[in-house]
This record gives sequence, structure tokens and C-alpha cells, in this order.
Amino acid sequence: MIELILTGLWLGLVFNAAPGPIFTESLRRGVRGGFGPALAVQVGSLVGDAAWAVLGLAGAAALLTQPQLHIPMTLIGCVVLLLLGLQGIRDALKPKAPQSEPVVTSGTLRGPLTAGALLSLASVWNVVYWAGAGGAVGGALGEDAPLGPLMIFFAAFMSSSILWCFICAGFIAGLRRAVSQLWTRIIEGGAGVALVVMAVLLVLQSFEV
Repeated sequence: MIELILTGLWLGLVFNAAPGPIFTESLRRGVRGGFGPALAVQVGSLVGDAAWAVLGLAGAAALLTQPQLHIPMTLIGCVVLLLLGLQGIRDALKPKAPQSEPVVTSGTLRGPLTAGALLSLASVWNVVYWAGAGGAVGGALGEDAPLGPLMIFFAAFMSSSILWCFICAGFIAGLRRAVSQLWTRIIEGGAGVALVVMAVLLVLQSFEV
């Protein structure tokens, strides 16, 4: 049982701490808005984390790797990445709001919670990860694993994920305080460009012959 809990904690940390769209969007929002927006993106991503974890443990995530489902989902993910990336580049060109004023990020996906949830739910990388990880966990517990151990693993995974939300947001908030306004806009624009590049690479990989 202890081994199962430690595995869930470790996979949750590795899954969330890996550099990718969620961290990039958290960085983009956090360098402008601080701890709150960065945390909101991370918390929003937990919606997708939980959904993919459940599907992976149930063995359903592997079905989404089939071309008829994989390609449409990849395109949806690309659109989300592209919109957020362009939004980040546009916001980086605007002057930073004074500290006394509330920070409002313009764009279609203006809510950080919404952005985090959509990035996680529409991430093709999450599908691939849980198609493998879910099968590995199921194999370790047995083909007809009881619900109890699966729930323990899920609870450990989500606990680690929640902890990472605060660690990541705290790091970004500290970075925001340490850099100048110019570097804030450079980081924000760079994050936007990175999201656009991720979208383009994802399209190229999906239609690679």
C-alpha cells in the first residue's frame, strides 16, 4: 500500500512538473498578474488531470490514440495552443498594468482557470501519457484490480498535483518580483511564441507520414 501511495505521489509530481503548455501558460499569466493567475491556470489544469487519470486507470485513454479520435483531438489542442499563444504575444506588446490596478488579460480564453482546464483536457500528450501509465498501473495491480487500490493511487496522484500547483505558482510569483517590467514583457511574449511553436509542431507531428 505504501508503495502504491509513493508511486501515485511520484507520478503526479513528474506529470505536472514536466515543462509543457500548462507551465508555459502559467508563466505567461503569472509574470503579469502574479501568484493568483498562475495558480488559477494550475488549478484549472487539475480538471484535465483528473479526467485523464480516471480514463487511464479505466483503460479508456488508449482508445483515444486511434487515428479517428486522435487527429480531431490533436487539432482542437492546436487551436487552443495557437489562440493562447497569439493572445500572449499581443498582451506582451501592451504596457504592464500598475500594481494598484487589477490585471485583466484580454482575449477569447481570458480566464486562467478556463485556459488551464482546456489546455489539459485538449492535450494529446496527456492521452499518450495515460494510455501508457494507466496500463502500467493496471498491470501492476492486476487485471481485475479492486476499486480501493485504484482510488488510493488516484488520491495520491491528485494530492501531489495540488501541491505542485502552489509550488509552481509560488516560483512564478517570485520570478515576477525579481524581474523588471521589460523582462516581464519579454518572458510573456516568449511564452506566447512558445505556445505557437508547440501548436505548429503538434500539427506537423500529427500529419507526419
